[in-house]
Amino acid sequence: MSKQKEHIDLKGLLTMVLLTLVWGLNYSAIKISNTGFSPVFNAFLRSSIASIFGIAYCIHIRQPLIHRDVRLFHGFVVGLLFGLEFVCIYLGMIYTDSARAGILINFAPFVVAVGAYLFLKERLSLTKIIGLVLSFVGVLAIFQGKPSYSGKLMLLGDSLELLAAFLWGATTIYIKKYLAEKVHPINTFLYQLVLSIPILFFFALILEDTWIKGPNIISIVSLIYSSVIVAFVSYLSWFKLIHIYPVSELSVFTFLSPVFGVFFGSLILHEEMTKGLILGLIFVSVGIYLTNYRKDNR
Repeated sequence: MSKQKEHIDLKGLLTMVLLTLVWGLNYSAIKISNTGFSPVFNAFLRSSIASIFGIAYCIHIRQPLIHRDVRLFHGFVVGLLFGLEFVCIYLGMIYTDSARAGILINFAPFVVAVGAYLFLKERLSLTKIIGLVLSFVGVLAIFQGKPSYSGKLMLLGDSLELLAAFLWGATTIYIKKYLAEKVHPINTFLYQLVLSIPILFFFALILEDTWIKGPNIISIVSLIYSSVIVAFVSYLSWFKLIHIYPVSELSVFTFLSPVFGVFFGSLILHEEMTKGLILGLIFVSVGIYLTNYRKDNR
């Protein structure tokens, strides 16, 4: 592991830009892979594939796969929340655009900010409050600015993506309260992935009749991208970065993720860029920046 640094350097900055690009592209990849597999089963495959790589890495660095105390219970809770989050993300992608989903899911940092204030007794500064207000306005703009081809079910898709953001935020708060600094980051990583598998499989059983919908090369490549590049490589890289650089400085760059999400949704899937979507992107991105901003970042 590299030596800890007090401030982010050029290498860390470029890595974060690359990671947010990878995360932004993932929304389009999910949308494409859903054409070959039913959505919840698709999420099940993603967690299963990524878990194989994660377990292999955990064994390689000689970390225990599970704990035999209360941390395992907390791991189950994290897996449950994570599984429900991805049920919402993948199902929602059937009914809404990837660009809209990419912005709505990134409402999670604001859920974390409020949750940290309520449950972790962290200070909610004026800058964070302004960020929260802007993000809320951004979400309203997205819900109002629907594309010309939208139907009644797009509201369902948008709502599922927003619910996923709340579940993501709840997972983060739970990890901070019960697992942070008590387990190795790879264990938190694995608890989310491995223990979400039965949750996703259960919902695939009760919600979906046909799991395989005639996948082609593009949908399979998209599944591999989401499973290996995003769920394993990028998240593992993120965990390593937060051990080297101040997490507050890294988190500021997450505003780029919805920007890339909108860009790739337009470029790859030819999704309509409405006025509401662009306004929502601006408000949510600025809100993410302000929510994660620290004076010592200057």
